[in-house]
Amino acid sequence: MYKKIAVTNRNLCSDLITQIEKLHNSDFDYIILREKDLSLEEYTALAASAIKISNKIILHTFTDAAEALKYHKIHLPFNAFVNIADKIKNYDITGVSAHTIDDAFKAQELGASYVTISPVFHTSCKPDVPPLGLNKLEYICSKLSIPVYALGGVTFENAQSCISHGAKGVCMMSQAMIF
Repeated sequence: MYKKIAVTNRNLCSDLITQIEKLHNSDFDYIILREKDLSLEEYTALAASAIKISNKIILHTFTDAAEALKYHKIHLPFNAFVNIADKIKNYDITGVSAHTIDDAFKAQELGASYVTISPVFHTSCKPDVPPLGLNKLEYICSKLSIPVYALGGVTFENAQSCISHGAKGVCMMSQAMIF
């Protein structure tokens, strides 16, 4: 069995809190609370509510919210992680978004718990970004010792192909917000 990570987008569901409850009670292993367009205050309030609902939550981008809530599970964009890797080295989970093999290696070197590699497939979220494809995913997975999760255009239908190419799991946004 492989890990499944839901990535939130409140614009894709009718009620994010209700969707988090559904995800908590599903076979998704983690829920990345990605609402990065919120203000720090809005995000912190949302994160506090989400954490009360589920122990599967991984915060995204807002390290100040993580510190305020004393909640040490975070996922960061690559450049943000590089800038504060030492500050969060004792977090329980530190995930990093990587788009190249060099980013993935650097994240691993700096102590990331896992990396997401994206986009593996074409995705409407980033229509102008060419997908990496399964062969590049497999290459990156074969070179890293930390878990690699496929992201970008991943669906329930194509998830197994990512696993067959070395990913330890997959991340889904669109399907996770509507099931």
